[in-house]
Amino acid sequence: MKITTILSLLFLLNTVQLQAQIEYDTYLPERVYPKDITVGAQNYEKYLPLLKNKNIAILGNQTSMVDDIHLVDFLLSKGVAIKKVMSPEHGFRGNAGAGEHVADGKDAKTGLPIISLYGNHRKPTKEDLDSIDVVVFDLQDVGTRFYTYISTLQYLMEACAEHQVKVIVLDRPNPNGYFVDGPILESKYKSFVGMQPIPIVHGMTVGEYALMLNGEGWLKDSVKCDLEVISIIGYRHAQLYQLPIKPSPNLPTMESIYLYPTLCLFEGTVMSIGRGTKKPFELVGHPDLKEFDTIFTPQPIIGVAPHPKLESQPCKGYSLSYYAKNRTTYEKSINIYWIATAYFKLGGKDEFFTSFFDKLAGTDKFRKQIIAGKTEQEIRASWHEGINNFKIIRKKYLLYPDFE
Repeated sequence: MKITTILSLLFLLNTVQLQAQIEYDTYLPERVYPKDITVGAQNYEKYLPLLKNKNIAILGNQTSMVDDIHLVDFLLSKGVAIKKVMSPEHGFRGNAGAGEHVADGKDAKTGLPIISLYGNHRKPTKEDLDSIDVVVFDLQDVGTRFYTYISTLQYLMEACAEHQVKVIVLDRPNPNGYFVDGPILESKYKSFVGMQPIPIVHGMTVGEYALMLNGEGWLKDSVKCDLEVISIIGYRHAQLYQLPIKPSPNLPTMESIYLYPTLCLFEGTVMSIGRGTKKPFELVGHPDLKEFDTIFTPQPIIGVAPHPKLESQPCKGYSLSYYAKNRTTYEKSINIYWIATAYFKLGGKDEFFTSFFDKLAGTDKFRKQIIAGKTEQEIRASWHEGINNFKIIRKKYLLYPDFE
C-alpha cells in the first residue's frame, strides 16, 4: 500500500478507548526509575580517587546530579579543585532554548567561570584547558544523532586529546536506548546535528558512544583521547529509563522524549511540532492542515521557545501524547507514516521540506523517497544494510546487556 493512501485514523489515536490503553500497558517493556539504578555520577567511589590533587573542569548542566545535589556542589564538598565549568547547548542551568545564544559567564552559586561550548565556540581552546588535568563530562543524552550533546562530547574529546587532558565520562542511561533505526549519515551532510556515520537512533549511552569515537578513530586526525567511563550499575538497554530531570527546555516529558526521534525531523519541514506550547514535541500541525481536530497556537516562551515556528498562527493537527504513552515505548522505530502523510496532506509540494531536513536525516535520499511516494517497506529496506553494519561496530563498545 502506498503511503499516500494511509488513513488519517493513524493520527487520531487520542480517540482510542481506555480499554485499549489497559491492553497496551500489559505489553510495555520494563520501566525503571532513578531509584532502581546507580548512574555514573553516583558511583563516586570509582572516580573521586581519579580527581585527587588534580585541577578539574566540569562539562555539565542541570541534569548533572548526584542524588539531589548538583555534581559541582558535590565535588566541591569533597574538596575537589574545580577550576571552571563548561556548558553545552541550552546552558549550564538548562534555561536557554534550542539554538539560542549561550554566553560565557559566572555561576552565581559557586562563582566559578562558565565557558559556553555552543554557538561559534564549540570546541574548547588551549586557553580553556590551560592548567586543567581532567575534564568530567556528565550530561543526560536522549539517544539521537541530532541531539547535540554527543557532538559537544566529540569536540571535547578532540581538544583534550590535542592538549593531553584526561576525560572522565560519568555515564547515564539512554531513554531511547532500546532500539536502533534510521538512515546512516552521509559525510557531505556532516554538521553539528550529525557528525558521524551512525543512524538517527543509535541505541548507545554517552559512555559507550565515547568509547566508539575513540576506538573507531573518528576523532579529528584519528587522535586518541585519554578516556575513562564510569559505568552505570543495574542498567540494561531494553529498559525504559524514566528521566528525573528534563534534559532540555523543549523535552519536558517522557512522551516528548519518546517522540523526539521522529518529530525532530519535522523541524526540517514547514510543520510545527508544538514549540511555543505546553506540549513541545507532542503536537504536529500547520495552519493549512484541515482534516484534524487538534488546534494549537505557538507563542513565544522565554527560555524555551523565544521565536517558535508559525508564531501566533492557529495550527490544526494532531496530539501524539496518548500515542507516546501507549505505543512508541515498544514500536522500536522512527515513524515514517507521520512525515509522509503530513507531506501529502499539505499537497505534496517541494516547499514542505526545508534544507534542514537533509541535515537532520543525514541524507537527501529519505526526502526524495517520501516525495516519490515510496512505501514504508521500501524506505526501511534502504536503511537495512547500513543499520546492520552499524550494529556490528556498536556491539564492540557496549557496556550493558543489549536489547537483542
